[in-house]
Formats: sequence, C-alpha cells, structure tokens
Amino acid sequence: MSAGQISEGPGCITWWGFSPACDLMDMGEERCKGEVNVLLVGSADLRHILKTMAGLQDSERLHVWVVESSMEVIARQLLLLYLALMPQESMGNKEKTEVFLELFGNSEIRSQTAETLKCAASQLLLSVTELQETPTHSCLNTTQLKFRERDELARIFKAWLQPQPSSSVLMPKAWDYRVREHLGRRYNCKSGSFDWDLIMKLHEKGCGVISKHEYVRWRERGLAFEMREGTYQITNPTLISSRVFNQQGNKVALRGYWGDIVSSPFLAFGIETNDQSLLKKQNGQHIKTAQDVSFANVQMLFQALSSQQSCCSDTAAAEPTDRKSVGIRDLMQLNGAAVTFLSTDALRKLPEKQKHSNFFKAIYFSASCAHQLGPMLRQIAAPDAVLVVELAKYILDLNREQEAGFERQVASIALEAGFEPWLEGRTSTAHAVFRKQKKLSC
Repeated sequence: MSAGQISEGPGCITWWGFSPACDLMDMGEERCKGEVNVLLVGSADLRHILKTMAGLQDSERLHVWVVESSMEVIARQLLLLYLALMPQESMGNKEKTEVFLELFGNSEIRSQTAETLKCAASQLLLSVTELQETPTHSCLNTTQLKFRERDELARIFKAWLQPQPSSSVLMPKAWDYRVREHLGRRYNCKSGSFDWDLIMKLHEKGCGVISKHEYVRWRERGLAFEMREGTYQITNPTLISSRVFNQQGNKVALRGYWGDIVSSPFLAFGIETNDQSLLKKQNGQHIKTAQDVSFANVQMLFQALSSQQSCCSDTAAAEPTDRKSVGIRDLMQLNGAAVTFLSTDALRKLPEKQKHSNFFKAIYFSASCAHQLGPMLRQIAAPDAVLVVELAKYILDLNREQEAGFERQVASIALEAGFEPWLEGRTSTAHAVFRKQKKLSC
C-alpha cells in the first residue's frame, strides 16, 4: 500500500457519513404523508434515521429499510439504535448523548462507556441468536438477514464482549499507522497538513464551527468528543475491522482502524443546526464548537424520540432499572416507526419481489454506493419518489475538479436510472436530489 493514496483518507470502511443528517420525509415537493417506506443504501450511520424518526408527526408512519455492505457497520448501527432507544429510567438523555457520541466518534473510550457497551452487546447478541420470524423490537429488525449474516453479527458482538488478546488492537498504533500511510513524507509536518485541511478545506466549505483544537485532537488521536473529565484509553472495539492485503501473493486479513482519518465524525451532527444561537460568532470566531453543536443536536433528537414513545410501551410506566437489565423488549417503542436491516445483496433482489414494486417513497444512496444506482430503481420507487444521493463535497482528498466530476457522474447515472434532477428540492450542496421521471405519453 503506497503512502499518500487518495483512498487512505476516507478509508475502506465507512463508520460515519460524509454529509449532515437530513429528514428524508421532507426532501420531496411536499412532505411525505401516511405510511412511508424509505430505503437507505450505504448511509453508514444513524444520522438520517434519527432525524427522520424524530420529525415524525401524529398521522405519519415510517419504515426504514437499511442495506449496508458490511456486517460490522450494521452491528454499530444496531448498537447506536439500542442506545438511542434506552428508556430515560435507565439512562437520562444527557448521559445517553455523551455515551452515544463517544462510541460514535472516538477511537478510545472511558471505562464507564466500555461497560455500557458490553451490556448493550450482550443484549444484542441474545437478540440476533434468537430463532424467530417476528422481530424482538420493531426498530432493530434483523429477521431479513441471512443466517450467516446473523452469525457474523453474533461473532462481532462476542468480540465486543470479550476481546481476544491475540487479536486485540492497540488503537494509538493503529491510528498512527493510518496517518503515516496517508501523509507519507508530510508526516513530519503533520500539524501543517491538519491546519490546511481544516482552514482551506472544511472552513471554506462552510464548516467554520469545527475548531482547530477539536479537529487537530481528532486527527492526531481519533478523539472527536471529550465531554467528561476522565481517561480515554480503552480501544473502541466498534471501530475495529479487518482489511485484506496482498502480501507476497497471499491474501492476509489485518485487524485495525480502516475508517476515515480526514473528514471527521463532526459532519454528521456538528455542522448544521436549527438553533442559530449555536452558530453565533464573536470577533469573527465561532463561540461554540462542533462538539457543542453535535451534543445539542443529538440530545434534541433523543428528546423528540422520548416524546414519541408509545403509550402502551412497557417502559412508559416502568420502575427505574439498572441499565444492565435493559433487554431489547424493554427499549422504547416508538409510535409509527420501524427499522429493518436487509442482506448485503438485497439491492439487486428487491425488484424481484412484487411487494416491493413502487414501494419506496424516498431512496438514499451514499457517495460510496452511488455506482450501484441502476434502472432497477424505477421498479421499486413509488411514482412520487425522491432520490437523494450524497455528493463528494466533504471527501477532502478530492480536489474541486474531481468533486465536480463526481457530481456530473451522479446526475448522469441517475438519469439513466430514470430520475431527473429536482433543483427546487436541493437545500444543501452535500446532496443531489432527484425525482422519478414521468412516463412520456404517446
């Protein structure tokens, strides 16, 4: 693997997306009403799921269908969903937000967070190993996964519970290895490279709320969110995965950190907000940081989810319990919300089933999965469907020409798939929005 490769910045596995969270029911000509099915392809994290669920109104029903290329990514999504749905009797919103962000964006975590992770992993392990046709929880539905995929999830959760010494990864070394590979000869002046990426790229793209202190800390150590005093020295196992290398003609899988080391987890929740007071400046400088914005946004999302808790949910009238005893069935049940995880090859198989014909009112593709756009989407998209595609704006290793070329390529692929640009629906330069073409009458 040569130093300084473009692919080394984003990595080969996507732990978080390269765009801010958006409400996918609010991306079309008018807000989706009634029962809405949303398909997410490669979204990597929960940002769109949480924001869309938090925005649900009384008469709306949402079912999100998730397709990812890696079981390790799905395992993380299940974990973060579990945390988001923990009842307030077991964990208050403030602490929940801190733990969520810590596991979401930190290479190393505190001992208290590690214990919470193990408790969640034990419950998720029980859930995926139960042989049943109906899901244990409507928002953590893994019944559509293949048996081998559920076995893989079980293996991952076991690894989180009891890391094997022989396969354990020291995160500082793994992180530093990635930084060295990415920067190459520039490693000895890495602080200058970090400053350049922050000021000349992220700040120029409108991310001025990301402070130098927090960005450099993350670039150097992988520590994005440091909200409580304490020691962050336990490897976050949810960010460890395998990568296959070719060594002397043999394929060797190495465990390590293979995710993003340039763009940052701040993009998901930390650069946009409805609370403009968080974006105020004084003497030309932002008063708040991306960590502050992330915390406020995620806490607001959790508060919205708590208010949508089903009146018949067991947790609504539950006595305070220890977080270790929170089973999947004891999590908050949300009114009108469901999340189903599909097999990694589900995208090409969805059109084969009649029940998925004209099924999805909103379809989302990440930048890394845009090449999978194809004519089959017309079959599964509803007549008034909206297609949202993440662009390469925040993939910092690309220059402006490459970024613009990617956007043109996305528009071309979408047109071939039967979707036309909808400029009125584009509220952000981080996504391209399309709508299904109407059939031409003879």
